[in-house]
Amino acid sequence: MATVKDIAAAVGVSVATVSNVLNGRPNVGRLNRHKVLRAAKRLGYRPNRAAQAMRTGRTRAIGLVLPDLTNPFFPELAQAVESTARSLGLLVCLIDSQGSFAGEADGFALLMQHAVDGIIWCPVGPRLPPRLKTLTHPVVLIDRPRPGYAVVHSNYVMGGELLARYALKMGHTRVGLMSGPQNLASARQRRDGFVKAFPRDIEIAWEVSVGFDGVLSRAALDALRHRRNATLIVAGNDLIAISAIRFLGEQGVSVPDDVSITGFDNISWTDVVRPRLTTIAQPVGAIGAKAVELMQERMSGAKIPARRTVFDVALVERDSVKPRARR
Repeated sequence: MATVKDIAAAVGVSVATVSNVLNGRPNVGRLNRHKVLRAAKRLGYRPNRAAQAMRTGRTRAIGLVLPDLTNPFFPELAQAVESTARSLGLLVCLIDSQGSFAGEADGFALLMQHAVDGIIWCPVGPRLPPRLKTLTHPVVLIDRPRPGYAVVHSNYVMGGELLARYALKMGHTRVGLMSGPQNLASARQRRDGFVKAFPRDIEIAWEVSVGFDGVLSRAALDALRHRRNATLIVAGNDLIAISAIRFLGEQGVSVPDDVSITGFDNISWTDVVRPRLTTIAQPVGAIGAKAVELMQERMSGAKIPARRTVFDVALVERDSVKPRARR
C-alpha cells in the first residue's frame, strides 16, 4: 500500500507538502495540489483515517442532515453531495430528520458524537435546534436560508415566474394554487414568483397550502374536487402534483384534458408518471457540489464571509399541461 513518502517521491515534493494536501490545508499551490492528488490516486493511496484523526484532530467526515428521504429530491441531493465529497477524500454521515425538529436535534447530537468536521444541512423549518446555536463547527445550508450562514439554493422566484409565463403562453388565466408550506422561504418564493409575475393577467381561483411530502389535506382534497373553474393547478413541488394527479384520476378527472397541472423540482418520478409532469428543474448536482466546496473552504480554516449562492432553474415541458383556447 502506498504511503505519504511514496507520493512525495513520485511528485518530487516534501512529505509535509503531501500531508498538507491530503489533509485539506490551504497553504499549497494549485499545481502541486493537483500533482499530489493525481499521484495519490495513481498509486492507490488509502489514508489511515483513525491515525489522521489522532494526529490532526480532524476526522475528514462531514454530516449531511436532510428533512425527508422519502421525497426523491433529497436522495438525489445526497448522492450529489456524497459524490463530490468522496472525490475530495471526505466521508459523509447522512441523517434523515424525518420531518421533525426532534429528529433533527437527535441527528446533530449523533454527528457531534462522531466528531464530524462540519455539517451540510437542509432545515426542517425556520426554528434553529438549540445545539446549533452553540455549535462551533462550519455549517453550510442547502435550500433554506438562515441569517449568518452560507447557503446554496435555486432561484425559486425565477421558477415561479417561468411557470406564470408558461401558463399564459398555454392560455391558462384562472389558476388553482397548491402552495408548499408557507413557513419555508423556498415555498413562499415559489408561490410569490408565480402570483406576482402577472397579477393583472392571471386570476388565482383558489389556494391551499400542502406539505412538501405530498400528503393532501382535507382542504386540498376539497379544492381538487371542486376546482372552481381553474384550468391549471400549480403545485408547490412534484410530490404535491403527483398526489393531485392520482386523486383526480380516482375521481374520473383527466389530466390534462379536464385540468392541467405543473410541479416543481424535476424529481426522477416526473418522467415516469402518466401524464409526464411539466415542472421546474433544479440543478441538484451543482447545488450539492457547491455545498461541499463551501464546506471544504470552511474546514480549511479560511475566513470566508457567509454568502448566498443561487442557481438558475429551467422549465421542463412535458405532457401534464394542455393548451387552452383563449376566449
